[in-house]
Amino acid sequence: MFTRTMDHFHSLTNEYESSSLKCFALWQFSYYMKLRILYHGNCFDGVSSAAIFTKFYRAAIASDVEVAYTPTMHRAGNAFDREQFDGDENAIVDFKYCPDERLTWWFDHHQSAFLTPEDEAHFLADRSGKKFLDTTSKSCAEFIARIAKEKFGFHDPSLDELVHWAHIIDGALYESPAQCVELRSPALKLMQVIEGEEDPKFVEEIIKMLTRQTLDEIVESDAIQAKLEPILKTHWETVELIKQRAAASRGVVSFDLTDTEVAGYNKFIPYYFHPEVTYVVSLTISPFRTKISVGSNPWAPRPRTHNIAEICERYGGGGHAVVGAVSLAPDQIELGRKYMNEIIETLRFDD
Repeated sequence: MFTRTMDHFHSLTNEYESSSLKCFALWQFSYYMKLRILYHGNCFDGVSSAAIFTKFYRAAIASDVEVAYTPTMHRAGNAFDREQFDGDENAIVDFKYCPDERLTWWFDHHQSAFLTPEDEAHFLADRSGKKFLDTTSKSCAEFIARIAKEKFGFHDPSLDELVHWAHIIDGALYESPAQCVELRSPALKLMQVIEGEEDPKFVEEIIKMLTRQTLDEIVESDAIQAKLEPILKTHWETVELIKQRAAASRGVVSFDLTDTEVAGYNKFIPYYFHPEVTYVVSLTISPFRTKISVGSNPWAPRPRTHNIAEICERYGGGGHAVVGAVSLAPDQIELGRKYMNEIIETLRFDD
C-alpha cells in the first residue's frame, strides 16, 4: 500500500515550480492515498457519520481518495484491532477513542468515550486539531456536520436531511413510541435495515449511497427493498416476542432474549407496550458478545433519576446519560443475568 502523507505531498508541490509538475504531484499523491473510516457498526448515526465524514473529507481535504470502511462494535475488552488502522489517514466516527498514533481524525459524542484515563489524557494532549468530542450533541452526525462547517467551512445542503434524521434517531427525539416502532418514514425503514444487516459490505454500500442519494431514493432502490421485506417481517415478529416476554415492575420493564436468535431489536418496542415505565433493561446474545442494554423512556410519566452511562460503566460498559450498554463475552450469559438483575434493582423506584 502507498503510504505517503500530506506532508510528503506538500514537499512534492513545493519542490516543483511549474504548474504541470504540481498537478502531476497532486495526481500522484491523491491517486494512491487511502482513508480508513472506522464507524459504529449497525447504527444509523454511525453509518450517517461515516457518510458525512466521507463527503467532508473529499470536499475539504482530498478529493480523489480511496475510502475504506470498517464497522466497530462494542465488545468485552479492547474495542479495536490495531491492524484496522491501515490507511494513510485513519478516522473513527461515533465510537470510542483510540490512542494509536496512526489515528488522525476522531469524532464522538458519547459520555463513555474513553476506555481508560490514559486514553483520555492522550486525547487531551492532542494538538492536531482533528480530534473532537462533544457529549452534549444528540448525534455524532450533527456534531461532524457542525465542526465541518465551523472549523473547515464545509456545508453540503444535500446532507441536511440525513443529519436531521440521525439527530432524531440517535437522540430519541421521536414524537411517540408508535412513530419509531411502526416505521412509516424512509429514514426509519433504512434504520431497520442498517441495524439488522449482518453483511458489512452491504452496509458499506449504504454509506456510499448516502453520499450520493436522498433517503427516499435509497429506500426505494431495489437493493434496499429486497432487504426490507424480510427485515420488516422479523421486526414485527420481534415486536410480538417482546410483548410476550417483557415484564414491568416499579418503573422498569425487562426481558431476556438469550434463548432466541434475536440479537438486536428496535429499542422503543418496550415503551410501545409499557408507556408507564421509565427504564428498560434487556439481555441478548450474538456470536461475539452477551449484551445488557439499558435505556430510558423519553415519554415517561416519571422522569429519569439515574445516569445510565455511569451505571453501565460499573460493569465495564458505557453510553449516554439516557442510554447505555454492557458487553460481555458470548459465554458469560449467567454473569450477564446477574449484572442485569443488579441494574434492574438499581433503577427501580421505591414504590
